[in-house]
This record gives sequence, structure tokens and C-alpha cells, in this order.
Amino acid sequence: MYDIFKGRIAAAFWLILAAALVAYHLALVFSGLVPNLVSRPLHMAFLLPFVLVLGNSSRWGTISGIILAAFGIAAALWVAVNHDRLADQYGFLEGNLQIAIAITLLVVTLEAARRAIGWPLPLVAATALLYGLYGQYIPGQFGHSGTPIASFLGTLTIAEGGIWGSLTGVSVGVVAIFVIFGAVLNAGEAGQGFMNVAAAAAGRLKGGGAKVSVISSALFGSISGSASANVASTGAITLPAMNKLGYPKRLAAAVEAVASSGGQIMPPLMGAGAFVMVELTGIPYTSIMAAAILPAFLYFLAVWVGINAYATRFDLKGVDAADRPKRRDVIITSLFFLVPFSVLLWAMFGAKFTPEYAAALAILASAVLLFFNADFEFRPAQIARRFNDAVMNAARQVSMIAAIILCASIIIGVLAITGLGVKITSLILEGSGGLLWPSLLLTALACLILGMEVPTTAAYVICVSVAGPALTQLGLGPLQAHLFVFWFALLSTITPPVCGAVFIAAGMIGENWLKVALTAMALGVGLYLIPLGMVANPDVLRLAEEPGAAIVAMLRVALGLTLVSYGLISAREVFKTVLAVSAGLAVIFSGIYI
Repeated sequence: MYDIFKGRIAAAFWLILAAALVAYHLALVFSGLVPNLVSRPLHMAFLLPFVLVLGNSSRWGTISGIILAAFGIAAALWVAVNHDRLADQYGFLEGNLQIAIAITLLVVTLEAARRAIGWPLPLVAATALLYGLYGQYIPGQFGHSGTPIASFLGTLTIAEGGIWGSLTGVSVGVVAIFVIFGAVLNAGEAGQGFMNVAAAAAGRLKGGGAKVSVISSALFGSISGSASANVASTGAITLPAMNKLGYPKRLAAAVEAVASSGGQIMPPLMGAGAFVMVELTGIPYTSIMAAAILPAFLYFLAVWVGINAYATRFDLKGVDAADRPKRRDVIITSLFFLVPFSVLLWAMFGAKFTPEYAAALAILASAVLLFFNADFEFRPAQIARRFNDAVMNAARQVSMIAAIILCASIIIGVLAITGLGVKITSLILEGSGGLLWPSLLLTALACLILGMEVPTTAAYVICVSVAGPALTQLGLGPLQAHLFVFWFALLSTITPPVCGAVFIAAGMIGENWLKVALTAMALGVGLYLIPLGMVANPDVLRLAEEPGAAIVAMLRVALGLTLVSYGLISAREVFKTVLAVSAGLAVIFSGIYI
């Protein structure tokens, strides 16, 4: 009885804390301007218990997490309470107490990121800190002149740079709201609505089981912003369905991994990356969405063509009529995501509200729908469970993403303080001989390597911080450069040796991961070629400004991708394969000369 009572108290505590986190971020949207050195430290204070304490399986992990969270929360609250005074210090620490608070904030940030996603990103951030502290002893051009410790640590912890910089502002003001929106949306019938719409649209087609996976993953993935989360959620339904239809296991897992990866480049939300891009480029959110539409369509077109090719080779069947949802179920369940999405899009494009305000309104609409199920029944126990799931999942996801962004902000802060970013940019320019395409390939390689170890958003932020200036100096527009890096930051989701989406899908269906990865690379060939195609055919990003030219460029790239996909999957003879792939590449990159 005591254990049950204790468990209920703990569950109630986490539920109240999660609800407070959600309420805080919604209140920021509706309350007007709050000083950055108040809102951002409070954001960190809310996330620390969920990252450092919740979910620990060991006693030591729980105890150490509580201690670290307590110190981190105290330090963050101290910054928030003293924000007026700190603003007059211009990032220069005064006294031992402030130095202790700065060190506490940095250590807790590194440990929070480690517990959220593992060692790689915190190790990179710790190396950056060591470089900032001791880089003056490095000879040659990669050393720096040195910065007083009080100024270096202060800039990172008590000024609006470092962990309280603009990236953290994006996490507080926009990313958190859209993550909450996704959690509330998926706590109800919206997830089933995605599946029903996909099954109704593509289930009857040849290879319909795979095509259902593509459509549902594209819809769900834009909300979730995580390829791995997408595989785990939609894959739980689509993988058994494809297995039941007799699809080869490697193909079923590859389809799910590729489609789930594509969700992160799918408008209107594109996960967290789109909002970070807004902050880094200064380009309006709506313009980024407009530019991203056609490339995303091309990606899923290439996947669709590949599925058709595999369907011909393996005689893949569609979903049986008995297993497809009824028309009533499709219509009813689709309303559970169409209504919130309609509110979101009307608020952004019709009423011209900010994205975060529009998302807050969509959250309210989604919350109202949690009171009903697909049969329009009012079940108190089900409603309570849905709200519990919504706020707990929102708190966990907001906290994980915030931990990543805070840690990445340390790296960005050190790059700015020491000038290392400029030096790496110069190195890229020198290594490529001042030529654009070698610079693109160097950047793509850096994105692939970094993406193997850190989440997509963090890989994008770090890569674009050092390579973005080089690409813009060589003639790319800011949006072109950022989308190029963002796409290539996704490579590691399906590319060996570290391919997270592939590992999860292969494990769920019981297939060798390398076989799945090779099939996924063929199906997801667009992920490798479309970013290069955006450079060769820049008009494909200008749908809002020049729709005619954008459509022509899209059709050219689409033809090339179709030929490449056909050559890789359908053409069984070496000569036909080489011919089709060569012709496809020639069409895609013909834009360079037009």
C-alpha cells in the first residue's frame, strides 16, 4: 500500500510540474514581452527535473540528478531575479559567487545534454570551452588572443549570448510551443487520423502498404520533428501491416526509415529546425515554408517512384479492402488534425499572427478535441488519460530539445567569442580552392560526420555556423545555404555506420540493419541529390516569388530523380543502370548551365 501511495504521489508531482511547464510557455505567448534574462533562465529551470531526474533507473542517477537539478535551478533563478543588475555588467562576472554560478550553469547544461542524448554533443561543447579558456596557447592561425575568464564565462552565462542566446530564445518562444502542439495533437485521435487518411488515399494501390507508410510518416513527421520518434510511432502500425502483406523485411523497414526521415523536411512545421532557421537567417517563417515545399515534394516523389519499382520486382500488393478504414472513420478521424491545422494556418496566413501565437491557438483547439473520441463519446477516464499523456509527453520533448539547444548554444557562443568560426570558414574556402562545388562536398561530409553523433537540429546549427558564411561568400543565398546544410544534417538517419532511423526500424521488424540501410539509401536517394539540385536549380526555392520558374525547375529535378531511382532499383543490367543514373544526374545538374 505504501509503494502504491508513494507511486501516486510521484506521478502527481510530475504531472503538476509538466502542466506548469506547459502553462508557463503558453503564458509567455499571451503575456507580452518578458525580459530574455527572465524567460530563458526560467525555461532552463523547468526542463532540468525532466532531463536530470525523471526516468533514471539507478539510485545514484536519481540522487545525482536531484542534486544537479537543484543547483541548476537555483543558478537559473538567480539569473532571472537579478536580470536588471546583470544587464549593466555587459557579460563581465563580479565576485566569486557569480563565477560559481557561471560554472554551475555550464556544468549542469553539459550534464543535462549528456543525459538527454548521450556523450557526443557535450564532449564537443566541453572541447569548445577548453579552447576558449586555453586557445591562446595554441600556435598558428587557430590560436586566439585570449579572453579574461570573467568575461569569457560571463558572456556565456549572464549576458544574452551563450546559453541565453538567440537559439535558446527560439527554444523558449517557438519550438516549445510547437512541440506542445504536437504532443496535444497526438494525444487524441489525430495520429489515427493520419493513418486512416493515408490508408484511404494509397492503400488500394500497388505497393499500397508502403505508400501508406510514406504518407502517414510525412504527416506525422512534420509534427514530431524526430525521425526516430516517427519510426517508433507510425512504424508500430505500418511495419506489421507490410509484413502481413508479404513485403521483404528489409524493404518494409527501409520504407519506414526513409519516410520518417522525410518528415523533418516536410512543411508546414519541419520539426524544430525551421524555427531555428528563422532565427539564424532573419527570413520570415512563411518564406522558409514556401521555399521548402517543392524540395519536400521531390523527396517523397523519389521515394514513391522507388516503391513502384520495388512493387514491380516483388509483386507487392495493396492493402486488402477489409483492412482499409471505412469512409466514415476517415472523415471523422481526419477532423481531429484538420481542425487544429486549419486554425494554425488561418492564424498564420489569414490573421497574420506570429507562428507561436498561431500555434497557441491551435493547441487550444487540439485540447478541446481531447474531450471527444472518434465515436463522439464523452469518457472522463479516457479524457484524463489523454491530458496526462499530452502534458507529460510535451514536457519530456520540450526538455530534451531545450537541453540540446542550450548545449549547442555553448558551442555557438565560443565560436563567436574566439573567432574560431571565421577561421574554419577560411579553412573551407582555402581547402576548396575558392570553388563552390568542392565547398559543398566538404560541407556535406562535415554534416554527415557530425550528424552521426548529434541530433539533426544540433548538427545543422553547428555546421551552418561554420560553413554557412563560406557558402554565402561563394555565391549561395542565405536560405539556399541553410536548406542545403539542413538537408545534409539528415543524412545520418539512413546512412551507415550510424543510422538511427534504420536501427530502430530494423530492430522493430527483426532484420539485419545493414541490409535495411542499403535499401534505404536507394529509396532515399533524393536526400543525397536534392540539396545539390537546389544549388544547381535555385529557382526551385522561389515558389513564392516566381512560381512559373519554380515549377519548371521542379519538373526538371523530378525527371532526373525518376531516372536515377529507376536506374538504382528497376534496371537490373549494369548498362541500363549506368545509363539511367547518368541521364538522371545530367538532367538534375543541367540547371548549372541554364
